[in-house]
Amino acid sequence: MGAVINSAYSGEVLDQLLVKATTGNQMVAGGHIRVEPNITHKFSIPRLRAGNMLQKRKEDPVKGDSKGDFTIDEKYLEPKDVMAFTVFNPRAFEKFWRKYQPKGNLVFAELPQDAQNAMLSEFAKVLDFELGEHFIKGVYGTNEGQYFDGILTRIVASTTVKKFDTPEAITESNILSVLKSVRDVIPVHLRGNQNLKLFMSVDDADIYDDVLTNQPSKGTDFTKTNPERFKGIRIVPLAQWPKNVVVAAVASLNIDSNFWAGVGYVNDAEVIQIDKLSNASELYFFKMLMKADTNIVFDDDIVLYDGR
Repeated sequence: MGAVINSAYSGEVLDQLLVKATTGNQMVAGGHIRVEPNITHKFSIPRLRAGNMLQKRKEDPVKGDSKGDFTIDEKYLEPKDVMAFTVFNPRAFEKFWRKYQPKGNLVFAELPQDAQNAMLSEFAKVLDFELGEHFIKGVYGTNEGQYFDGILTRIVASTTVKKFDTPEAITESNILSVLKSVRDVIPVHLRGNQNLKLFMSVDDADIYDDVLTNQPSKGTDFTKTNPERFKGIRIVPLAQWPKNVVVAAVASLNIDSNFWAGVGYVNDAEVIQIDKLSNASELYFFKMLMKADTNIVFDDDIVLYDGR
């Protein structure tokens, strides 16, 4: 029989795989997004805003003296179903893994559990990269590849995110002015937040580094890279971030992050399965069922420069 893998199998392989498939991508591994695990249906993100409450002391305050109205509402993480499925031939590894070389009748050869663990580790590396890309620019739809909306997708679609009217493509000649424009729009109360970050592509971060290096007195020499900061704000280059796009936001693993993600198992006993493709086949299949979604919390605290 094939192995049905759950959280009790071989040192909680399922938990390890899901953790790796989420923490392995740059958004999570870099501490740029809050992840809520084990969401099977819906998760509420409460939002609270309060106005100024201080006032002169009164001996007998009444209802009319109240200041600082509270605004309370919610956003949601609603993870969508995602499946990973691939077919492989375990005999392709026999010549590399001596202990897995079959003995006796090949028809009855089975895939050992430690071999399954090794295969799961390799599958997880692929899931790392794929899931990380969808965390950033995923789009939810009916077509293949449209699994859930990513953070940048939600930012672009928002009507209250701070945006620029006529942004241009980023070049060496304008990148400093682009970053200055973005910084100037960031709400003043956020500029000192240690988790305030500027997200951009690796190519645009390289342009910024080159510009600093070419400065006559302040840049580093050509054997080094400059600090990834602009006016004290940390710059985060992401491999899967699109070029000519800069986003400023408070982002961390904590609950005060403006970027959130939810992942979880689906309601299915066979969450991860490795089994023969058919009774007569030498091929095996790997199948994993999971859920994922992202959202942003306070849209008006985010700045978007989109010069695409």
